Amino acid sequence: MRVNGIGVGRAVAVGPVKRMPDPLPEPSETATHDGEDAEIARTRSALQQVSAELTDRGNRAGGDAKNVLDAQALMAEDPTLVDDVIARIKAGRTGQRAVHEAFLEFQVMLVGLGGYMAERAADLGDVSQRVIARLTGVPAPGVPESDKPFILVARDLAPADTALLDLDKVQALITRDGGPTSHTAILARARSIPAIVGVGSTDELTNDRMVIADASDGSILLDPSDDEVADAKRRIEERRAAANAPITPGALADGTPVQLLANLGSPKDAAKAAELGAEGVGLFRTEFLFLDSSSAPTVQQQKEQYVALLKAFPGKKVVVRALDAGADKPLAFLNDSEEENPALGLRGLRVLRAKEDILREQLTALVEAAKETEAKLWVMAPMVSEPEESEYFTSLAHELGVEVAGSMVEVPSAALLAGQILETSDFVSIGTNDLTQYTLAADRLLASVGHFQDPWHPAVLRLVAEVGKAGAESGKSVGICGEAAADPALAVVLVGLGAKSLSMTPAALADVRAELLTVTMEQAQARAQAALRASSAAAAREAASAAAEPANA
Repeated sequence: MRVNGIGVGRAVAVGPVKRMPDPLPEPSETATHDGEDAEIARTRSALQQVSAELTDRGNRAGGDAKNVLDAQALMAEDPTLVDDVIARIKAGRTGQRAVHEAFLEFQVMLVGLGGYMAERAADLGDVSQRVIARLTGVPAPGVPESDKPFILVARDLAPADTALLDLDKVQALITRDGGPTSHTAILARARSIPAIVGVGSTDELTNDRMVIADASDGSILLDPSDDEVADAKRRIEERRAAANAPITPGALADGTPVQLLANLGSPKDAAKAAELGAEGVGLFRTEFLFLDSSSAPTVQQQKEQYVALLKAFPGKKVVVRALDAGADKPLAFLNDSEEENPALGLRGLRVLRAKEDILREQLTALVEAAKETEAKLWVMAPMVSEPEESEYFTSLAHELGVEVAGSMVEVPSAALLAGQILETSDFVSIGTNDLTQYTLAADRLLASVGHFQDPWHPAVLRLVAEVGKAGAESGKSVGICGEAAADPALAVVLVGLGAKSLSMTPAALADVRAELLTVTMEQAQARAQAALRASSAAAAREAASAAAEPANA
């Protein structure tokens, strides 16, 4: 018997299932506390202890996980939430009921905002569970203990659990919820853990049942035979040997170069990316400098961070994305007005144009940093939707000394007008996460529509093909910087559609590099064309796989 989901990576794992316990039950509405002051004191203590625990986990995990866990730690002591919790205790609620109600109300609000803020809702729910567990004296839901290696099955995984998984024990992750851009998927890639997310039903995956989890096709084989287990173990050893092979520049089997770059969110991650074979940076997210600030950082403050990044890649391309914030990542010094649909509001380049001084300062800091290093600085504008916006950004960037300025393609209008955008942009980079979201009208952070958030969808691939065609006609670079590039099979299709560079979480570089070396450009184009003719994401995967079979026979 097989069940299927969306695979993350190419790895295979064999082992018995261990299920994560279900969430804690909702605290009683009718229970009361014995004393207001004592209840407030113990609730404050629980919030502080959870915050400290999350901070400690983040420090031990490092990388992308630290950023996520630090954000959770701040949630546990957010003044607005704490005040709400205390007010509910004063109204007669127990600490655990007050935490449940206050955090749930805030979660609902975040989901309504969509985008980046909706992503925080799941993290907030995890914080709430941890605080309630402390208040009730029970263990917080988490990874089960085991003396032997196992495959972890859960409804979903909180960042705090994923960040510190014991990889000597946890061989793979299987979750009912989530999609290819969920936190579970992103952190699994970052830690090189095979994962299968969005599994329709995990009811058959009972404790201690033996399974083979194959992330390459998203399949889970239950009760495998001895021969099937032996074959899976052989593939595991082959992959381990490939991972230890010498790092070479990205290329196809016929020698066609494909630049393999890293997506980074902080300069401190640069050294590890270079060690894993990144040929440069395809997406450097600058939001970390702004999101926790009440005012914009100075040119000098920004410059110091950019210098640290650029010095890690001497002589190599580093693509920096201008601040991608706005209504879905509210910053008081950018845009503090409420919007009914922030995902379609004043965000990205739109808000930077409204606050051009912020954009000018960022570009100035980048230019000054580039002068002190040997890296090749490229800068791109987020959320470009029409050629006039591209012309505005490129002209301003060139005026301030940026030599290579480009545009991100994240909305269908930009893909359809890519030819005109490339008349003024020096390059374009496709953000597949947002492009998929806007093409299929499905918030990429909402589990209820998570099955739509699949970059294999033919509608998304056709838009990528339009951009690839425009790049070929203009002779300008087309890159991919969304999570789609980290899927080795999809990476081949994207190259077949015209992508010249692929940028991804550094941990995915080895798998993608190895996969590209198995195909020629002709074969990559054949798989791409087969995927384009499909009518769904699942059918596109199958079509590309079928097109690959003769080449591997």
